[in-house]
Amino acid sequence: MKNTKGPIGIFDSGLGGLTVFNNISKRLPDYDYLYLGDTARTPYGTRSFETIYRYTLQGVTALFDAGCSLVILACNTASAKALRTIQQRDLPASYPDRRVLGVIRPSVEIVGEISITGKVGLFGTSGTVKSNSYYLELKKLFPAITLYQEACPMWVPLVENNEVDTPAAEYFVRRHVEVLLTQDENIDTIMLACTHYPLLLPLIRKYVPEHISIIDQGPLVIDRLEDYLRRHPEIETRCHKGREQHFLTTGSVELFNAHAAAFFGKPLHAEHIELH
Repeated sequence: MKNTKGPIGIFDSGLGGLTVFNNISKRLPDYDYLYLGDTARTPYGTRSFETIYRYTLQGVTALFDAGCSLVILACNTASAKALRTIQQRDLPASYPDRRVLGVIRPSVEIVGEISITGKVGLFGTSGTVKSNSYYLELKKLFPAITLYQEACPMWVPLVENNEVDTPAAEYFVRRHVEVLLTQDENIDTIMLACTHYPLLLPLIRKYVPEHISIIDQGPLVIDRLEDYLRRHPEIETRCHKGREQHFLTTGSVELFNAHAAAFFGKPLHAEHIELH
């Protein structure tokens, strides 16, 4: 394989990863980026492990084929159910010179610095919560911390349909916050384990007491990426710096463009791609 330069790839099951990409592009604007949202098959949260793994591998492979040496899984469900298998099986066998990073570990690493009580809450999709990936990662790094998880199946549809300022959003956010906080009155830190959830942050903050810290993944992922590129010059030198950004979607280009600005902060123009 030729040691050519290419963009940094960012994969998500839909549009939520654009919140992570927005943070990355602001901190590291010099690199080229290629974003791929599998909007035709979103959401991933309710699908089986095998399906999520297959879909994620198809997306990662497409980004590799487009010249990416490094791919960020800006999707908690994909990170929870597919990342480890891809890293341990597919990369050594088929792409030994490529790398794939996820969003779970950066979020977990910061918890030990923030939580004082050792009681931590998490909002996530059903798939992320059922995978127990955050629980397992926390037990590795901070075994004394207790994690309380709350699945919020309606939050992603609310964000995707631009309904974050509706009574429905208010109801579902308030309900899930109340359920999570009743599990332990000493919860002092909450992780938003879905890249869609930052768009609900003002509403979440409305119902979460001020003394409770809320962890937004975007800044944490960019901290981890910046550190990774610094420690792995063999990968960094293969990431092209031309300040170009391109966007791919497996679904409707029109719908992607219409909704993407809410996640990325400015209008975007995507191209269609088929995954196989």
